[in-house]
Amino acid sequence: MAAEIAHPRSDSSNGEGAEDVTDGEPFDPAFALHRGGKMAVQATVPVRDRDDLSLAYTPGVAKVCSAIAEQPELVHDYTWKSQVVAVVTDGSAVLGLGDIGPEASLPVMEGKAILFKQFGGVDAVPIALDCREVDEIVETVARLAPSFGGVNLEDISAPRCFEIERKLQERVDIPIFHDDQHGTAVVTLAALRNAAKLTDRSLGQLRAVISGAGAAGVAIARILVEAGIGDVAVCDRKGIVSPDREDLTDVKRELASFTNKGGLTGSLETAMAGADVFIGVSGGTVAPEAVATMAEGAFIFAMANPNPEIHPEVAHRHAAVVATGRSDFPNQINNVLAFPGIFAGALQVRASRITEGMKLAAAEALAAVVADELSPDKVIPSPFDERVAPAVTAAVAAAARAEGVARR
Repeated sequence: MAAEIAHPRSDSSNGEGAEDVTDGEPFDPAFALHRGGKMAVQATVPVRDRDDLSLAYTPGVAKVCSAIAEQPELVHDYTWKSQVVAVVTDGSAVLGLGDIGPEASLPVMEGKAILFKQFGGVDAVPIALDCREVDEIVETVARLAPSFGGVNLEDISAPRCFEIERKLQERVDIPIFHDDQHGTAVVTLAALRNAAKLTDRSLGQLRAVISGAGAAGVAIARILVEAGIGDVAVCDRKGIVSPDREDLTDVKRELASFTNKGGLTGSLETAMAGADVFIGVSGGTVAPEAVATMAEGAFIFAMANPNPEIHPEVAHRHAAVVATGRSDFPNQINNVLAFPGIFAGALQVRASRITEGMKLAAAEALAAVVADELSPDKVIPSPFDERVAPAVTAAVAAAARAEGVARR
């Protein structure tokens, strides 16, 4: 409401908001919706009179501050810390827009924050940082950490994102989660589990190919191996990531150490021949001729937006199950299915970190939501399925306790 008062939204083509941005172009509802931002801070307690003020602020607040100073863990009970997440970016790898900088990234970060609230009941604060060096980002976020129960790293380019996440988790005792990596991986695994179940196969019977060795590709490969995939080969622009290549980064060298048990070398097309699963997180285009070489009853998860690596029309000619990252096709691999419930579960038990076991539990719970309703067009729930967040939250909280990272 405060944002509406300060920046009234435009409702028609005569609204000044749309004209300010579009310079006389026809009314655009996207600009109208974003005018003044998509979120605001709202108090949870009233401040109606002197008594309210004395409790919410001085002198009443001093009692609470003193208690927290004596027992730091009380901060979770008497502040918002245990229910709020920082959504942090440097604007270097935003959606399909690339490196657009911190200011231009804010509409996306605000969107992420309202998804946290809408789908997980978790409050979130968008934070766009004007720095790029790994250690600068780590130091900045670490200094902000006392205000938050968790940090969702967002739209930070690879390979820096891997190091930033690792160093932050070493510095702070709250969950650090790079959603571009792990959220995508969790939802992909859930959909793949159900696709395998639908076709009477197990993960161990499948050979997968991942197109893209960035943040999402590496995380997907890791979680598939953890889940027991038969084999998985990852391809970058130069072909299959394998130990014999001399151009690998440290991240890709590690990736080569636990993938591609079959010892494949060469191009993406080479890897796809006879493969059971294609997972696209690259934004490239795969020729129909290569798709035709995949195994019978294959699964194609072409998740690049807005243009899938393999168009669904082509994919359906050769695959038993097709998924994309788009909302206008069935089986949308959407991170909103994972990150709100993962953080809600971690915050619920005051977890110090999000472990591989917690991610696997989230994927299993997500798959189970529609396990009795499976069809080729339904191997993953809709983001609006109200069963999703509670199921993922409960599974993650239980896994955190089992893995010893829960503090309540």
